[in-house]
Amino acid sequence: MRRKNNLDKQIKMALMAAVSIVLLLLVKIPFPPAPFMVYDPCDVPIYITSFAYGPMAGLLVTFVVCVIQAFAMGGDGLYGFLMHFIATGAMVVVIGVIYERHKTRKTAAVSLVIGVLLSAAIMVVMNLIVTPLYMGVPRSAVVAMILPAIIPFNLLKAGVNSLITFAVYKRVSGFLHRDGRPSGGAAE
Repeated sequence: MRRKNNLDKQIKMALMAAVSIVLLLLVKIPFPPAPFMVYDPCDVPIYITSFAYGPMAGLLVTFVVCVIQAFAMGGDGLYGFLMHFIATGAMVVVIGVIYERHKTRKTAAVSLVIGVLLSAAIMVVMNLIVTPLYMGVPRSAVVAMILPAIIPFNLLKAGVNSLITFAVYKRVSGFLHRDGRPSGGAAE
């Protein structure tokens, strides 16, 4: 029985990764202050996975999606992989750990807010370290982008994806949980 449950979970995690890739292909909206930064909703299924199965499952789906995006879909290679994995990975760890302890609507909302803020802060640091190396620009150029582009983009992307996740999690959780019952999800 445990093997069947584990296989069921793995299949559903693979499905969430596939949905994430489809969303990545279907929705791409350039961020006006920095058009090379592009919003996509592909993190929504990843956040849902973290709520449903915990932070390790969320990280695994994040890894798979980031590899596919960065190396198989013409993404930004190692740079794109690293930046997406760290931003989304920070988010799924935060929401997974907090939500696992107390599965209520309020806890889900709190975990998403904390995740958005932490992810945005981490991406400021990552951009200061990685972007000058990848893009060959001086660190001062990245510093000049922090307030008008980097912080707003990361808050917007993680915030919009969090709102969508919060709105749809309960509907999706019934499918993700074997017996079809909602797990006390984010939208109770």
